[in-house]
This record gives sequence, C-alpha cells and structure tokens, in this order.
Amino acid sequence: MRMLKKNQTPSAVAVEKLTRTFGDFVAVDHIDLTVAKGEIFGFLGPNGAGKSTTIRMLCGLLLPTFGAGTVGGYDVILQSEEIKQNIGYMSQKFSLYDDLTVEENINFFSGIYSVPKWNKEKRKEWALEMSGLRGKRSALTRTLPGGFKQRLALGCAILHEPPILFLDEPTSGVDPVSRRNFWDLIHEMAGAGTTVFVTTHYMDEADYCDRLALIYRGRIIAKGTPNELRRDFMTRDVLEIEAEPLVEAMEVLDQQGIETAIFGSVLHATVENAKNSIPHIWKVLEKSRVTASRIDKIVPSLEDVFVTLIEKS
Repeated sequence: MRMLKKNQTPSAVAVEKLTRTFGDFVAVDHIDLTVAKGEIFGFLGPNGAGKSTTIRMLCGLLLPTFGAGTVGGYDVILQSEEIKQNIGYMSQKFSLYDDLTVEENINFFSGIYSVPKWNKEKRKEWALEMSGLRGKRSALTRTLPGGFKQRLALGCAILHEPPILFLDEPTSGVDPVSRRNFWDLIHEMAGAGTTVFVTTHYMDEADYCDRLALIYRGRIIAKGTPNELRRDFMTRDVLEIEAEPLVEAMEVLDQQGIETAIFGSVLHATVENAKNSIPHIWKVLEKSRVTASRIDKIVPSLEDVFVTLIEKS
C-alpha cells in the first residue's frame, strides 16, 4: 500500500491513487482527492460510477485494494475503527430502523455513537427540533414522509457532533422542497465548521458545493469549484431550444452533427459558436416538421459540462 506524503497540508480528507477492485472489475480507479476542513465537497456522477464504493472506503467500511488515504488524520487502511468514531455517516437509505419509533431511533444511535450520558437528553431534544419531529417522538419511523425521515436520519448521524460528515445520496427519493431544505441544513453545519462530503447524481445540486469532483466509470474526470468547471471544461457554447415535437427535433439536429440532450421540456445543443449556429439551426428545423419557438445561448449547467466530459472520455 502507498503512504501519503508527510509534508502535505493537513486536510479533513486526503487520498492518493485510491483503488478498489472486485475480481476483474475496477469500481474505483486510482483517484486523488483532498477536502479542506469546513468544506462542502460534492462527489458527482451517474449511478454505478463508483461514488458509494469510494465513500465506504473513506468511512472505514471497505478496505482499498491499492492506494492510501486519511480521514480526519486517521489512516483508511490501518485506523478504520478510529475513523468510524470520528465521522458521521448517512446512507441513501437513511440508515434508520423503520420498526422503531422516532425516539427509539435517536436513543439507539446515541448509544452506537457513544454520546456521553450527561449529553444524551440534550442531543435528543436537538435532533427532534432539527427534524421537526418534537411532537412525533412516538411515531413509527416507517410512517414518516420522506423529508422528515431524511432529516431524522441526518440528526441521528450527527448526534455525537462529528467533525466530518459523509452523506451518500442523501436526497435520493425525496421531493424538491425537502431537497432544498436539506441543503440549507448542510450549509448551516458547514458554517459551524463541519466538513461535509456528499455524493449525488443530481447535477443541479453541484452549485450547493464549495468544490466538487466528477466521477465516471471509477475515474475522476474533473475537479474544481462549480465556476471553474464551467470555465475550464466547457469551451463550446450551449444553446437552449424550445421545439415541438422535442424528440424529433433532437433527431433532426443529431443528423446534422449537432450534439443535443433533453433537459426537461427543452433541448440543449452544444456548438462551437452560438452566433453562427443559431441561424443554421433555425433553417434546419424549419425544413423539417419541427416547430421551434425559441433558440437562446445560455450559461452552461454542470450537467452540460458533465455530458461534454463524458463524450470526450
């Protein structure tokens, strides 16, 4: 196994060449990462890209096949138990027990995380308040709406006030309002000094992060702040096209060699030069059975960046 260089600046998370294989399958392929203390670090990629495998190695739940890393100053290979005691971890399934009540879940995780007896009641009341469940402490967890269950899981994960919090797809399966409220909580914790490492496949959540890494097929294909990724990796213009029928418009443009992708009810087209391409696209669509109502140059989203990087790779 490799060892991290001792002269590196201390970070909340630091890994070099971190790799995990399962037989011949390479789930995580020689990744390098550093996460500063108090930072919200996003780890973005499609399902199956290697996000959860990486987070399990960082949480001391899975040993790397190769590489080195530290979390909170503890070695991911030699000190996995110390790591577990100094982090919070919330999985995409919320890590709760559905057959326990809200209060029983809090009591259980309070014991798991060795919250001191003198502080247990205070932390329980905090978790109930934070999750909005003060009047629902006797409710079975399985009866809770997704947003409340999500907030309860977060409260349980940080009962012991860990300096580093790992969130694995924490907003998967919840409604947009609950997602937004959850990110408000994350920013509150980061503002208080907690380091947050969060994985997600929702590209629109990337802008909530201080820095992020994009992972695809086990490899990191880009790192930086949201604005750096747009500036450094999106060298072409992006057009937003309103047209009917949308799929036929996409097919027509693809036949012209124009790269397109569906974004909700519109198309995004990636072109070398917006000024020259817009008149050409109007003409192409007018000659087809497609009715276009709008073609505008827009600021590229991080999903545009990610699609472009995947095409290059």
